[in-house]
Amino acid sequence: MSAQAVPAVVDYIIDGDTFAAGVKLGPDIEITVRVRILNIDTPEIHGECDAEIDAAYRAKDRLAELLPMGEVVDLQNIKDDKYLGRIDANVITSDNRNVSNILIQEGLARKYGGGKRQSWCR
Repeated sequence: MSAQAVPAVVDYIIDGDTFAAGVKLGPDIEITVRVRILNIDTPEIHGECDAEIDAAYRAKDRLAELLPMGEVVDLQNIKDDKYLGRIDANVITSDNRNVSNILIQEGLARKYGGGKRQSWCR
């Protein structure tokens, strides 16, 4: 694990690019926060077409495989998110793999830098 990273314990998966995790802020202070994975976009579970919805569940299931409940991951480059109670971060698995890169390589996510999302519907 990286010295500059913040360790977090995976609690549950929300969708293909967001999960909840426990983060220890101090000896007696732990919070649960929603983490949106930086620099990617995955299909929405409440998507615009059946293809997007199906792809969203595939991305969510794969994220659950990569980040099983109880797994300790590193959060890097943490940023505030547009939604209160959620942060954005790069996520590195316990075996030092970048989750964004895996999801993009497997075709389950797209690179995303903000702005309007591209449609997942054909």
